[in-house]
Amino acid sequence: MHTGTHSTAHLPQEAGGCCGHDPAHGAHDHGVPSGGASPAAFTWRVEGMDCASCVATIDKALSRLPGVSGVSVSLARETVSLDLGNGTSAGEIEALLRRLGYRAARLASPASPATLAEPRRAASPSWWTTGKGRIAIAAGLLLVVAYGVSLADARLADAAFIVASLVAAAPIARTALRKAAAGAPMTIDMLMTVAVIGALVIGAVEEAAIVVFLFAVGELLEGVAAEKARSGIRALAALVPQTALRETGDRLENVPAEALAIGDIVVVRPGDRVPADGVVVDGRSSLDEAPITGESVPVAKGPGDKVFAGAINAEAALRVVVEAGAADNLVARIVRLVEEAQDAKAPTARFIDDFARWYMPLIVALAAAVAVAPPLVAGGDWMTWVYRGLTLLLIGCPCALVISVPAAMASSLSSAARNGLLVKGGAVIERLAGIETVAFDKTGTLTVGRPVVTDIVPLGSRDAAGLLALAAAVESHSSHPLAAAVAARAGRDGVQPPAASDVRALPGKGMEGTVGGTPVFIGAPSFAAERAPLDDALRASITRLEGEGKTVVVIVVGGEAAGLFALRDEPRADAADAVAELGALGVGSLMLSGDNPRTAAAIAGALGVEARGGMLPADKAAAIGELAARRRIAMVGDGINDAPALARAHVGIAMGGGTDVALEAADAALLHDRVRDVPVLLRLSRATMINVRQNIAVALGLKALFLVTTVVGATGLWMAILADTGATVLVTLNALRLLAFFRRA
Repeated sequence: MHTGTHSTAHLPQEAGGCCGHDPAHGAHDHGVPSGGASPAAFTWRVEGMDCASCVATIDKALSRLPGVSGVSVSLARETVSLDLGNGTSAGEIEALLRRLGYRAARLASPASPATLAEPRRAASPSWWTTGKGRIAIAAGLLLVVAYGVSLADARLADAAFIVASLVAAAPIARTALRKAAAGAPMTIDMLMTVAVIGALVIGAVEEAAIVVFLFAVGELLEGVAAEKARSGIRALAALVPQTALRETGDRLENVPAEALAIGDIVVVRPGDRVPADGVVVDGRSSLDEAPITGESVPVAKGPGDKVFAGAINAEAALRVVVEAGAADNLVARIVRLVEEAQDAKAPTARFIDDFARWYMPLIVALAAAVAVAPPLVAGGDWMTWVYRGLTLLLIGCPCALVISVPAAMASSLSSAARNGLLVKGGAVIERLAGIETVAFDKTGTLTVGRPVVTDIVPLGSRDAAGLLALAAAVESHSSHPLAAAVAARAGRDGVQPPAASDVRALPGKGMEGTVGGTPVFIGAPSFAAERAPLDDALRASITRLEGEGKTVVVIVVGGEAAGLFALRDEPRADAADAVAELGALGVGSLMLSGDNPRTAAAIAGALGVEARGGMLPADKAAAIGELAARRRIAMVGDGINDAPALARAHVGIAMGGGTDVALEAADAALLHDRVRDVPVLLRLSRATMINVRQNIAVALGLKALFLVTTVVGATGLWMAILADTGATVLVTLNALRLLAFFRRA
């Protein structure tokens, strides 16, 4: 039976395109010095990053500066980190970011949740206060004014639309030139600039103004959608309170939560949020952990119990000793894990990025061919075919295609994290969607992990309460799980055990002591038989109970067998439902256990799952490896002995109450010990991949449709930009539907 100590979820401390450029992966290494953090290390919050092209542009621009190394740009975190040597100052870095069109705010301590949330308001900034919002409003007003002028005097119509186009397109052109100077010439901004200039040259002035306005609206909507996708993680970071009530001698003082050190004692009053991960040293209360783990029922906490930063104290004051700094509490680790997972690329996303690299030059070449080939080869009208070439250039931009996968993955990972399911990246989501079999560890995963007394069989004239009192008198002196189960049963039944003396453990055999002058032994039947004869009826009872997968111990009092106890590690309340839900999804279930095959078979039979018992850790890993060669398999476990099997499976899933080793080896973690979260995770991953396929279909379908209609002359410039930005907005909004997955589940 697995009796390893369980700890709270431990997450990794650190891990760690749009429009025809080399999409960034969110973190780029440019020679970070080995060893600890440099004293010249700086981090900025950079607002305005909406897609991978922003990441690539910033990375290339900063990496060219003298004295700059270790550049790391994260789209999910909206941060830029780097090391500064001689040659460039922090002020110059901020000035460059401003010239590129971003707002930068330097962070003093980027690792903690408080700092992650610090530059943010409680709500995201209003769309009309953003740079993209102002451009869209200005473009719309200029278009309205131009139409007003054209109605008042038709002779001024062209001039009005030209002015509207040039003024509205000026910020876009500046951005295009900045990005081109940073090494990313083929961006949507550059294509827009070329298209607007081309349209003005051929006299399509009204359409040029409409195109600029539609582009600005599309960019605005894309930014709003990206902000929405990030808001869930920001809300999670904001759960940790800014201040804490720390004990200092015989008084209490309010201090910043970031100032708390390991070993500090804090007081958490009713209604307060816990300011740091720690252990209760005094008081009893119920804590609402729903904001962190998604657990809807308040959890009772008392001395010795762990509490998490951000949980809400519901009833009575608690004294808590701090066990983790602000940068290492559960919320900080969840935030880091999800942001790192969002920065990582799924296989489908990497394929789309690779596709975009050759797709964009192909579209540019095709647009040029459409513009010049018909006039040169077939004597076509230059104005007509240049117009169609410009239209094709705008339609061909792969923005919607490039963001189709990361938008869905980011929404999925955020939604999962807000509900206690932590997944280490889009690649894991993809693998989860294809899982055919789930293998479960038994102890602590399908079962509670603690044996309980299921049967008490007294012999002769003894009753169950008297037998339990004698057993508890001896077993209360031991910390062995079986002994603890007997003592716990006495407590639940209100049985007060008598005093025992000369109590000692017999390693591998049992416990013995003296109660009321009479020797008492409790242990395995084979060792009990050395102290007292076991009649046939008693042996039959032992055989029957062991056949039910129970562990049997016999109590011997004064040289004769007085009765027996049967104990079993009972299945979790939701284990059978989880197995049934997996079956409904077409996913098979398998239980791997180190217990004897008979015990494993009994538990498995009650749950309706196939079982393999008597397995050492190496046997579990070997079994997973053999199964993984034939089918896609996930392994769910919580113990140190599960880590090799978790690593061998296509996807390793750690139960949240499991050991640190298991959680490090796993690809996903369930923060609350619910087996039913396994099928929920599979359903979320399948829904995510359906969403991804829908996004790709929308992006490619609209491109294909409008490419054909453009070549035949059925659509114009404004429809081209509507198709491009419209597809981008559609796939982003479709991806955001995953944020509501748990409200529908």
